[in-house]
Amino acid sequence: MPLIDLPLEQLQQYEGRNPRPADFDEYWERSLNEMKAIDPQVELVPASFQVPYAECFDLYFTGVRGARIHAKYVRPTHVQGPIPAVVSFHGYTGRSADWSDLLGYPSLGIAILAMDCRGQGGLSEDTGGVKGTTHNGHIIRGLDSGADDLLFRHIFLDTAQLAGIAMGLHGIDSGRVGAIGGSQGGGLAIACAALEPRIKRVAPVYPFLSDYKRVWEMDLAKDAYEELRTYFRRFDPQHEREEEIFERLGYIDIQHLASRIEAEVLMAVGLMDTICPPSTQFAAYNKIKAPKSLELYPDFGHEHLPFFQDKTMQFMLGLQEESTMSSHQHIYQNQTEAYEFMIDRQPSMLPLIHEIRPVKGLDVLDLGAGSGRISGVIAKEAKSVICTDASSEMLELLDRKLTEQNIPRN
Repeated sequence: MPLIDLPLEQLQQYEGRNPRPADFDEYWERSLNEMKAIDPQVELVPASFQVPYAECFDLYFTGVRGARIHAKYVRPTHVQGPIPAVVSFHGYTGRSADWSDLLGYPSLGIAILAMDCRGQGGLSEDTGGVKGTTHNGHIIRGLDSGADDLLFRHIFLDTAQLAGIAMGLHGIDSGRVGAIGGSQGGGLAIACAALEPRIKRVAPVYPFLSDYKRVWEMDLAKDAYEELRTYFRRFDPQHEREEEIFERLGYIDIQHLASRIEAEVLMAVGLMDTICPPSTQFAAYNKIKAPKSLELYPDFGHEHLPFFQDKTMQFMLGLQEESTMSSHQHIYQNQTEAYEFMIDRQPSMLPLIHEIRPVKGLDVLDLGAGSGRISGVIAKEAKSVICTDASSEMLELLDRKLTEQNIPRN
């Protein structure tokens, strides 16, 4: 087999060339906190395209820097929830697949959400000065403004935000969500699973956006990576800032995010890939600590890989086989609203509490308060109530309930 990169035995040990910034973890924690502080203002608009066994929606949400992000959402109507879901990401400069191409998973009882990357070929906004598309040049977009302005930072956050939104949609099981994509979409699937740890399965194909310095050193800064060469030629022709530039690009290098993934991974690599060189893909794969498997295509490049879409679908069907009986810890952390819906249908415990002991004027300690089945009903009578629980998510839900009841809290 001809070699365009390292021998396979070296690829399997390769750890990447692009530097990892010293504050990489802090950078992404700060970025995630910015994302979580946003009111996404989710909007579901019925699409003009509809089929008998599924409902199709244009889904919009507000991402970081105020951009309205678009995704196509198809959910099956022939199965009862909660059901699994898959989030899908497209190639560089492209857009989400046509509606008809998204029907495979819903036909199997799995919802799918396909995101348009901001500023590329779909309906999502790029709010960096103008609304609409900037098409490409996105790797270097914001490079001279500072790490917080890198456009792929925003796009990575969009993927995680969409996954979180999917997990909160009515009828979706938040513990059974996967991510898929090829090329840019493969890189985004990795970023999504890294930044949203509840993702259960991820299937990237020849992922883009990895190990930029290696791409440069292989003289493959062309095609999808052409903007690296263009940037140096126009803004740093003598490479006086080379070290600074590659370190800043390290913030949006998926190989440095890969170790955060908790999902099971199925990945495919073509060993003749001259657009996303195999070594750059192995740089990410080798850092994944979660259960993983790799499908190799020795004679294939950046092109259709026979049978891998079938393998991906079979892999994602495993989401249906995951136990639908979540552990208590999972429910308390990830399905608080569903838990509250079930608990709220049960009879009030106030009469029983009064039979045991009236609480009027008493200081009460509620251990394991949960969403406030007890605290919520006695708070208006007791002198004070201290609520404790191992789940911060449950306590946040309780706080919202007390706010709605206009009950003072400390």
